[in-house]
Amino acid sequence: MKKVIVIIFSLIILSIIGCEEKPSPTPYSPTPYNIDIPFGFPTDLNIPDDNPMTVEGIELGRFLFYDGRLSGRTHQDSLMSCATCHRQERSFEAGIDHPDFEDGHPHGISGLKTHHVMLPMINLVWNKTGYGWSGFLYPENQNVDMRNIEDMVRLAVLAKDEIDGDTTRIKNLFQSIEGYPELFGKAFGKEEVTFKNIERAIAQFIRTLISANSKFDGYMRGEVQFSPSELNGFVLFTTEEGADCFHCHGGYGNPLFTTHLFYNNGKDTIFTDPLDRYSITGNIMDHGAYKATTLRNIELQAPYMHDGRYKTLEEVIDFYAHDLNMSEQSDPLMHHIIYGGNQLTASEKEDLLNFIKTLRDDEFLTRKDFAIPDKFPDQK
Repeated sequence: MKKVIVIIFSLIILSIIGCEEKPSPTPYSPTPYNIDIPFGFPTDLNIPDDNPMTVEGIELGRFLFYDGRLSGRTHQDSLMSCATCHRQERSFEAGIDHPDFEDGHPHGISGLKTHHVMLPMINLVWNKTGYGWSGFLYPENQNVDMRNIEDMVRLAVLAKDEIDGDTTRIKNLFQSIEGYPELFGKAFGKEEVTFKNIERAIAQFIRTLISANSKFDGYMRGEVQFSPSELNGFVLFTTEEGADCFHCHGGYGNPLFTTHLFYNNGKDTIFTDPLDRYSITGNIMDHGAYKATTLRNIELQAPYMHDGRYKTLEEVIDFYAHDLNMSEQSDPLMHHIIYGGNQLTASEKEDLLNFIKTLRDDEFLTRKDFAIPDKFPDQK
């Protein structure tokens, strides 16, 4: 009898122990990722406090950047990703040779063309003045803060002239794709897919797209020498008496080759674009003003200017030499505009072009960790 009582008592104890709440598994701790700031580059980075860089976040962002299902669709003719337009071989721009975009002007799934041609995704982690040609993308979102990449991702995914997605459909789709919930869990602590974390992951990947290994960078590090033509082009680039490019595009002290600011550079005297810088600031002097894009890898980024009016760098150089148009809104830094341009000679134009080509970074264009993954999470 005593033996029976002991057995029953033991079973009761075991059942009580079994009913106790089991400890929750320790959440995965993502691996911090520190950006290695290149020689001579600024140390002030645009990384929001609520989206710190991690190895796992970048890995997830790379998958999402290239996955055509980012449109929230699975039919072959409805797939679109960031990489549909942002091609690595064109410095993450469309390029004038894009197989689907006439003259390099992108359009969305709907066939609707984007208002402006593209800007490259290159060294954006240093941009704090807003993205897009005017510091903003779409007029229906005037209250959106476009000074972070996360918002840029969201607007591009939702825009009718781009991916034309739906946040609920997109997050539900990726929740259902084998492998993605686990990646979200590792990157953000929860396997629940949210659109906010889709934005964060893609933004993390974009912040790693850093170009700093062109011939110019080698020259500044003392590793290579410029040819006489390249050196003369550098002098022309960085002097007011020469081509006078450096005020807007940097040079010795600005390796980004952009100020990330907005200028009326004398393209026009009549301003009809509803999405110039004036549309953001309301300052009448900002009519016809647009972002001074980086000149890094500019050789690969045709067409040029906000509307793609120039197809070659030679045309751009000729414009600044002879075809500037003065208006009340012309930026004061356009010192040669009173003469119609900087009046470079043919040989000076060639030297300037040769210098600009030293900003081409072939490593950036071919890096494996920037390229499309070999396979996606649900591919065995």
